[in-house]
Amino acid sequence: MVYSVSCTTRPPRGREVGGVDYVFLDADEFEQKLERAEFLEHAEVFGHMYGTLRGAVEEALRKGKDLLMDIDVQGADQVRSFVAGLPDGSALRKAYIDVFIEPPSLAVLETRLRLRNEDSQESICERMKNAEHEMNRAGSYMYRIVNDDLETAYAELKSIVQKEHARI
Repeated sequence: MVYSVSCTTRPPRGREVGGVDYVFLDADEFEQKLERAEFLEHAEVFGHMYGTLRGAVEEALRKGKDLLMDIDVQGADQVRSFVAGLPDGSALRKAYIDVFIEPPSLAVLETRLRLRNEDSQESICERMKNAEHEMNRAGSYMYRIVNDDLETAYAELKSIVQKEHARI
């Protein structure tokens, strides 16, 4: 399995490394890629653009790799629509799954954001409103995992992937 490194127009936080955590682009670079239809999905989140490069996804799939994408509900809707538009026999359509990973509660999420100590009070409030909206959309995913304990959540994800491999 490979991790899909998203593009973003926001500046790096903390110890984030370009090309590892995100591909950091300025607004013009992002817009050019958008105009050339280079993104499989894209969305504006908290005033910054985020997107997944179609070429990187296609490359991983050509190599027979599973691809893990860390995207919000807007992006997931776009990917879901794209996959639904593929022919019935398409390998990607057959193998596609989506998993909503959620915190145990909004209170726990707020505590995690505060402990991260990288966001302003205003940003935390905005993130909490967004999180509530996103958690209300969890039912549109094939699977849900509550990330209360990282090791347990990882084991659940691994089990889902193994189950889906056996199905296809």
